[in-house]
Amino acid sequence: MLLRPLLLAVLLVPASALATTDAWPVGCTPGAPIGERGGEAPPALTLAGVYRRGLPVADYWVSEKLDGVRAYWDGRRLVSRGGRAIVAPAQFTAGWPRLALDGELWMGRGTFDRLSGIVRRQRPDPDAWRAVRYMVFDLPGCGLDFDGRLAALRQLFAVPQPASLQLIEQWRGRDHAHLMMRLRRVVAAGGEGLMLHRAAAPYRAGRGDDLLKLKPYLDAEARVIAHLPGKGRLRGMVGALLVEDAEGRRFRLGSGLSDAERQAPPPVGSWVTFRYQGYTGNGIPRFARYLRVRTAEE
Repeated sequence: MLLRPLLLAVLLVPASALATTDAWPVGCTPGAPIGERGGEAPPALTLAGVYRRGLPVADYWVSEKLDGVRAYWDGRRLVSRGGRAIVAPAQFTAGWPRLALDGELWMGRGTFDRLSGIVRRQRPDPDAWRAVRYMVFDLPGCGLDFDGRLAALRQLFAVPQPASLQLIEQWRGRDHAHLMMRLRRVVAAGGEGLMLHRAAAPYRAGRGDDLLKLKPYLDAEARVIAHLPGKGRLRGMVGALLVEDAEGRRFRLGSGLSDAERQAPPPVGSWVTFRYQGYTGNGIPRFARYLRVRTAEE
């Protein structure tokens, strides 16, 4: 196979060279700076499908799903999944390699709201950013399968990197039962779920089975169409949000809204994230529960 000599060449490149020179692994290239690709064009990222029982788990690498902000490092700066520049302090990215990286800005389990506030600021707070880490899980600029890209990443992180740059732990999948056991363990510890990278997959844009997410519940996004008035205890506040999902289905989201959110609800036209458990016979999300406003960085 052509891939084996390529992978061998990757492993023969000194790890220190990846971070300090232009000696990229074979099949890998420096990041394409976002500004040279036409402003705020979204980066061509691999997007996650949903895990389904029956898929060959042993063909995948597995890692914890981090509830952070997806970010692409173009070798010079960070950009969100939607193409917006993420303004981080210079010291946060100092010493990072010029390789394109795909990862997640993260502060720890259960910290998304705080993290989102930090990342959205156009004038970054260096003290706040000290708690943020960029958790790397892929090399978009490499013409290798995920096995090869993971080997290159492990080589890169074999030498000390800045504290702000970390590699997500990956373990090889076994079977469905073992995957469910690992999911229960992660969720019990406060984690969100698991991610699965298909070992033989090249890095390619779009959604499919190359990258999968597994959570104890499903989630999706919908656009706020209207604010529905509350009754009884909720009189004078929003009782529910009328929303429309990407397939044009309209339904109400009331569960999950706090009193503060009912008094100052997400504006009409904004996108919100909700969780649900499958669909009704009419195709409406079952047990839909509001989670949060979807930010431009997500």
